[in-house]
Amino acid sequence: MKRPDTILLAHGGGGRLTQELVREVFLPSLTNPALATLSDSAILEKLPPGRPALTTDAFVVDPPVFPGGDLGYLSVCGTVNDLAVAGARPVALTWALVLEEGLEIALLQTFVEGAARAAAEAGVAIVAGDTKVVPHGKGDRAYVVTAGLGVVPPKRDLGDHRVASGDAVVVSGPLGDHGATVMACRHKLGGEGLRSDCAPLAALAELVLKAGAEVHAMHDPTRGGLATTCHEVASRAGVRIVLEQAAIPVRPQVRSVCELLGLDPLYVACEGRIVLFLPDRDSDRVMKALNGHPLGQGSVRVGSVAAAQAGGAPVVLQTLYNTERPLDLLAGSELPRIC
Repeated sequence: MKRPDTILLAHGGGGRLTQELVREVFLPSLTNPALATLSDSAILEKLPPGRPALTTDAFVVDPPVFPGGDLGYLSVCGTVNDLAVAGARPVALTWALVLEEGLEIALLQTFVEGAARAAAEAGVAIVAGDTKVVPHGKGDRAYVVTAGLGVVPPKRDLGDHRVASGDAVVVSGPLGDHGATVMACRHKLGGEGLRSDCAPLAALAELVLKAGAEVHAMHDPTRGGLATTCHEVASRAGVRIVLEQAAIPVRPQVRSVCELLGLDPLYVACEGRIVLFLPDRDSDRVMKALNGHPLGQGSVRVGSVAAAQAGGAPVVLQTLYNTERPLDLLAGSELPRIC
């Protein structure tokens, strides 16, 4: 019997079609010793020394395939990066999909191959998963839900509690590439060189942490971009963050899309960048380490951390005219469904 070209409700029923989907679509790309048993839980090897780190995420990007990535690739990168910026070395991921009846199996294959590619690049295994199918019109092609397990090595301590006045703010490359690319695709806008920065950052984060610098905290500026990330850090650390407009790197293609759609690049998501907070004396050392890696080229110091001011804005932009403009925490989402 010929395999269906689209997802049917029966693919989520646990019977023959479910087994065929697992055997013909998932396992060829994702198989590994922990997953190959297809048991109810993955049995892992003993964890290396350190503290376990656990994260979970969901992905609803539209369109699901874009220059530089796809839903599957994005979902693994996003999960790996959440672990990496916490100082954890990724160990294993779970990957669950909610599929809409009628989804092309060829598109599903793209997601599976994208996830497998990202996992291989990150050096991590997808050890467990699940698939559910909802009726046509009750979903939007496909959603992905993940969980990621990592280990923070002994004596490594990263977190916003360590961010202090006198720290520098460093970004690992140009901002807004992912959000601008997805929005351009959604609105049928072209642009030479417009491409998502989506990438797994575990190796880059590890390189930075071994560079001999005293890194206080790291973040990946996804939803809400750099400005929202800085608001979160300022709130948790009780500090004031000053960003320098002249130093903030934005590609011309990204700036053009943002101007056309009325967006501020400071609030546009990245999926392959790290924001670092560290003593200013160590910023040159960290940027040298970043620029020695393909994913860190274009790193730059974009601001500083100062003591909080009573009644003052927690995050401000030092403009090209040497004035300060408060950067608000947005009440809603400028860019829905980009990750």
